[in-house]
Amino acid sequence: MTSPAPSKSHRFLWRFLMFAVGPGLVVMLADTDAGSLITAAQCGAIWSYRMLLLMLILIPILFIAQELTLRLGLVTGKGHGELIKECFGRRWAWLSVGTLILSCMGAMVTEFSGIAGVGSLFGVPAGVSVGLVILFMIVMAWTGSYHHVERCAILIGLFELIFVAVAILAHPHYQEAASTMWNIPFHNGQYWYLAAATVGAVIMPWMVFYQQSAVIDKKLNHTHLKVARLDTAIGAILTQVIMASMVMITAATIGKAHEGVPLNTVSQISEALIPFLGKTVGELLFALGMFGASLVAAIVVSLTAAWGLGEVMGYKRSLEHHPKEAPWFYVVYTLVLILGGLLVLSGINLVSLSVAVEVMNAILLPIVLGFLYLLAIKTLPEPYRLKGRYAQIVGLILGVTALFGLISGIWGAF
Repeated sequence: MTSPAPSKSHRFLWRFLMFAVGPGLVVMLADTDAGSLITAAQCGAIWSYRMLLLMLILIPILFIAQELTLRLGLVTGKGHGELIKECFGRRWAWLSVGTLILSCMGAMVTEFSGIAGVGSLFGVPAGVSVGLVILFMIVMAWTGSYHHVERCAILIGLFELIFVAVAILAHPHYQEAASTMWNIPFHNGQYWYLAAATVGAVIMPWMVFYQQSAVIDKKLNHTHLKVARLDTAIGAILTQVIMASMVMITAATIGKAHEGVPLNTVSQISEALIPFLGKTVGELLFALGMFGASLVAAIVVSLTAAWGLGEVMGYKRSLEHHPKEAPWFYVVYTLVLILGGLLVLSGINLVSLSVAVEVMNAILLPIVLGFLYLLAIKTLPEPYRLKGRYAQIVGLILGVTALFGLISGIWGAF
């Protein structure tokens, strides 16, 4: 007796789990990195629930941007920088990759600042905690494949769900949150500075480069587009749930006790968990969540820098290549890690720096989203090209988002 043929939904689920799940989930878990969590905590501490509305609005915008990235990678089989070089020339490609490297270095500083902050909770010097993480990441990449690195990143990144669990345990006042998030202080420059940081914490230049390169390194193609979109959509919702959870945790604790007072250290954020979990458990779970967020993002960002630079310079760039086959790829990956670690050990205020990095990301959005939109119109073949009414809507949404990030960042900074 023959077994019944699998249904269409079963085939879809099998393709999703076996092939497409990964790049979108990894990049979204990395999106909720140390800098994003620090920014969300600062929002909750100073502005209570007032930033939640913006975080909800950013969910579909994040998906739209990353879906275009996904489409470009799966259909063309080429990285973001490579497509810009082919379509607009080497100079424009260097401009785009220049913003990428700037964003990556800023991100690496925030990731290692999160790791240093976690280490400080347990009396571990920043040099030791950051140094051990750099060593782990070098060994992982130099001895593994793309699939190995992806599985490690997902496993580590899932520790971020701790913040969602704590937010539920905190029993936040949902009615208060729902009413407060509409109470926006339009004339306050500090609010708009954090609003720009929130946009920059959600839509980052390195995310565009990473996901487009990751689907290529994973050897996916246009036949995986539908399941890969699902992977991206799940990730977009998950990352904003985590961000919103951090806002609600800090708003319900630090924001109530010291309303309007900004955070100065990463370890201060752990105090938001103590009322619900106790000091020992609270610090431990905070450490796991922040460590997971920092490490998965550090993996993604360092790989993105090595991929993106290789797309313009032309060197071999794949985790599937042995270090002897692609020496420059592994050298760039390692240098980004080391430089990021050295910057963190300089002793600057890590909370202020993390927020400033996210504001910088927001200011760079016109370049990043502009290239993304133009590539989706110019380089894709007819069935996949961005066109018609949807192209107009996407252009409007991305344009407004880029201008909002740029204007809010500049206005808030001055």
